Amino acid sequence: MKGLSLKDHYKNQKFNNLHEFFWGFGTAFHTVYAVVPLFLKELGSPNVIATSSAGLFSIIIAMPMLFTAALTRNVTNMKKMVIIAHCTILVVTFILGYIFAFSGMGKSIIAWKIYFSLFIIYSLSIGIIVPIWADFLEKTTKRSLRGKFFGVGFAFNSLGAFGGGIVLKFLLESNTPFPKNFGYGFIILFLCLSIGTFFFSFYKEKKQNKSSTSFKQFREETKLIIKNRPNFHRYLYSRIFYCATLPALGLYAVFCQKKFGFNISEIGSFTVLNVISMGISSYISGYLGDKHGHKVSMLIAYSFHLLAVILALLSKNMFYVYCIFISIGAGQGAFMPSAMNLIYDFADLEDKKTYMALIDSFLAPFSLIFLVGIGFLITKNQFVLSFCIIGFCLFIALIILYFFVKDPKLKKLSA
Repeated sequence: MKGLSLKDHYKNQKFNNLHEFFWGFGTAFHTVYAVVPLFLKELGSPNVIATSSAGLFSIIIAMPMLFTAALTRNVTNMKKMVIIAHCTILVVTFILGYIFAFSGMGKSIIAWKIYFSLFIIYSLSIGIIVPIWADFLEKTTKRSLRGKFFGVGFAFNSLGAFGGGIVLKFLLESNTPFPKNFGYGFIILFLCLSIGTFFFSFYKEKKQNKSSTSFKQFREETKLIIKNRPNFHRYLYSRIFYCATLPALGLYAVFCQKKFGFNISEIGSFTVLNVISMGISSYISGYLGDKHGHKVSMLIAYSFHLLAVILALLSKNMFYVYCIFISIGAGQGAFMPSAMNLIYDFADLEDKKTYMALIDSFLAPFSLIFLVGIGFLITKNQFVLSFCIIGFCLFIALIILYFFVKDPKLKKLSA
């Protein structure tokens, strides 16, 4: 396999920044922590469905990952594959936009069921994309600059989402009737994802040797990762407790609206604050990860999510609500570059798609447990108890990660 030149790395950085900008702008109209739960609530879905949407999203995206990793194990043209994979989500978002912006189905009594079904397909599409995308980016970046690559890329994502959040706020405050206002947002989502996908065609990729890994070999390699990677296992244990954040992401908006009765147009304000915080955190975390190891950035992510829980429990007015979404943004911004780079560092020369798929597949049952458990408490109106449980789990996750997980990047350098 021929290495990537520094010139090609920086060229890929530029196109990745453009890709992330448009992806961020578009997904501002379909955030799982604010837009999705409140849209479901406005459509008339049961409370437990609305509040569990973010956690359910994480479970569903894990479902096709191992299958995708196995199916694409011998693919050498990852650029072509990543573009094809992204086409799946373009179809779903186009249908979403058409139904809720132009058809009468968006006003029917089963509208929330129609949307929820498409949301499940949307989540499955993300699950198909992620392992292919992760493997593709490993082949289009230089290892020593990867933290900055992701940090800057996700910062551009946040910059795009900032613009999208402003447009979203304007759209929801306009005279456009519900659910057409959300439907137009889904059309913007489709257009932005289409443009973002187009930029993949300009990336330069490392030359790949042809491989012919049989399914039996793939299975044996997967077993080896499961059995003989103790440090990776300890990292997974910390991520088990971090799964508690998943139901929380859909919980904050519903809990705070119930408590303070804010107008639904505030979603735009939450999105803007969230993405500003996310962009700053992403850039700083990527830089820190390259310098000090990506475990540091992951600790920052865990800490900000814990802070969001504490703010929710102490909330007295809308200032606290804004600070919650700033904290969520900082946590998400630190999580994305660190999670990606930790996978690359743990995998080293092994298949990155497999590691990515294993993490999400392993965590899915625990995400489901948290989702069902917290969902049950919400049906009993136990929001405070739910946040206490989530906060305790995040504290345990921090302890495990800080004391028991060795940064794989620093471990290799000291070996």
